Amino acid sequence: MIRRRLLSQTAAAVIASLCVGQAAWAQSGDTWPAKPVRLIVPGLPGGATDIYARALADRLSLVLKQPVIIDNRPGASGIIAAKAVMHAPADGYTLLYSTASSTVMAAALKSDLGIDFSKDLAPVAATFFGGVVLAVHPDVPAKNLQQLVALIKAKPDQYSYASFGIGSNGHLTMEWLKSRTGMKIQHVPYKGVAPMLTEMTAGIVKIGWVDLVGSLPFIQTGKIRPIIANGTARTSQLPDLPTMGEQGHPFPGTGWQGVLAPKGTPQAVVQRLNTEINKLLLSPDITQLAIRFNAEPPKAYSVEQFSELLVRDLGVWKRIVAAAHIQVD
Repeated sequence: MIRRRLLSQTAAAVIASLCVGQAAWAQSGDTWPAKPVRLIVPGLPGGATDIYARALADRLSLVLKQPVIIDNRPGASGIIAAKAVMHAPADGYTLLYSTASSTVMAAALKSDLGIDFSKDLAPVAATFFGGVVLAVHPDVPAKNLQQLVALIKAKPDQYSYASFGIGSNGHLTMEWLKSRTGMKIQHVPYKGVAPMLTEMTAGIVKIGWVDLVGSLPFIQTGKIRPIIANGTARTSQLPDLPTMGEQGHPFPGTGWQGVLAPKGTPQAVVQRLNTEINKLLLSPDITQLAIRFNAEPPKAYSVEQFSELLVRDLGVWKRIVAAAHIQVD
């Protein structure tokens, strides 16, 4: 009798456990989202990252049948936004739309951020890929990377190069390139792209890494000349501009934007978001947005592929920072 009672109790416990599991699955997968979703963006309204995030949010709202609301949290190179998501409930209602520079590059530059991107956030979906362009003032006689390297090595005290900040994509890329080519050139960091482009077009600094969006009008009018792009593919609006790999220096880092969630977010929610975002990336309007902003053609990454990309890129940027002895206060 006692044995039969124990078996009955065990069976009841198993059934209860299965019911709880099924309820949790239904709550996370079948009924989510039941209220608006907040998408935190580490930048001010109107920037390229914000524009991408809003375009994605608008289309996700239609697919999910719930508003996806943008929450701009600028500051601390994106860490304020990342921490807000890290401390949010892991229920799928708070997400982060961020970039490589605000996550893995920031972590490579400073070890005391108070957030571990591999442990505190869950990769959801990669969205846009791209990079920065190495450009020169028209007075610089180099037409390609090989000529530029030779010019700098012949006259190491005559040239310096600009980037839009210490630890920026352009800064780290150039330090990696210096280690490969042996050229010596001083870094001049600027507080943003706009002031750097102003001084580049005036010839005050004649070499610099610029973003693809802000620099395009200056390239089209001949005020600066592009030499090379550090992305993995040529951009649609600069189809004749070769990548670093095509000029003999395949760059191992990646410039990307993507969606992340608090660690522990239900896998069913993460997978649904990944599926829906990947569908949207291949839609004609999002593809046209990528072309407009000179991003590479959109490509679908699984959750696992995006996770692997984060781990790989963090290692790449850490090695570059360590080799160049870059320090950020």
